[in-house]
Amino acid sequence: MKPPLNELVVLSGKGGTGKTSLVGAFAALADNPVLCDADVDAADLHLLLNPRIRERHDFYAGHKAAIDQEKCIRCGECLNWCRFGAIAEELTINPLLCEGCGVCWQLCPVQAVNFPDNLCGEWYISITRFGPLVHARLGLAEENSGKLVTLVRREARRLAEAKGSGWIITDGPPGIGCPVISSLGDATATLIVTEPTVAGQHDLERVAALADHFDLPAFVLVNKADLHKPTAQAIQQFCDHKGYPFLGHLPFDPDFTRAQVEGKTIMEYNNRKLHQLLTEVWERLSAAIQKRKAKES
Repeated sequence: MKPPLNELVVLSGKGGTGKTSLVGAFAALADNPVLCDADVDAADLHLLLNPRIRERHDFYAGHKAAIDQEKCIRCGECLNWCRFGAIAEELTINPLLCEGCGVCWQLCPVQAVNFPDNLCGEWYISITRFGPLVHARLGLAEENSGKLVTLVRREARRLAEAKGSGWIITDGPPGIGCPVISSLGDATATLIVTEPTVAGQHDLERVAALADHFDLPAFVLVNKADLHKPTAQAIQQFCDHKGYPFLGHLPFDPDFTRAQVEGKTIMEYNNRKLHQLLTEVWERLSAAIQKRKAKES
């Protein structure tokens, strides 16, 4: 009998809070997980997991206009209608400025404007020492990262269902924007990682409010907690008041960075104290998620 499938999305209000390091630790601790890097604008989970790419796929989203110079009659209608400054006086289109609105394509009197699908990046299915990883790379200055997040999460779920995995562990994007919203749909729970600063507490409140909007259980962990213990305690009190399950405090430890430099998760690095702390966090978190899901079903 296949275990029930849970997807944990690890989020933070900004980059650099330790989100990817925690996902790497959970990858080492979970049983038969499928891993997903949904931070497609700045994916870095592969730096810890050294994946071997098994499948490579192009990602298309939106459109970019291009003028066929052989058909163009130099009437200038496209230049007159473009509101984004993407068309130069010599009637060529700068793809970095084109917003893909299509007005030049629609209004060209001789159909000299092509409007093909836009190649935005690539997505991959890879093999790691902990299990499959679905990840992606968005092109420079490209948009539609929310659509790409949805795609990699859908592929991760397909893989997990095919291999009978009980866990999808997703490294989510920072902040509360479109990519984060795309990372939360149909998830089981989220872990919000924060820091003991005023900005960290404010970011936590915003991400937690977003999780509430999606009726998604939100667990909280303070990383680098010993950098300012009063704020770390204030964050814990906020969680107790709001009813967010609080998983504890992790200390600031340069071994997280040393492990990254060596391409290892912290669970593969020689730090027994962190091993014990993170094992306890994972056991509490996974047990709570499974208990909640059992009640819902």
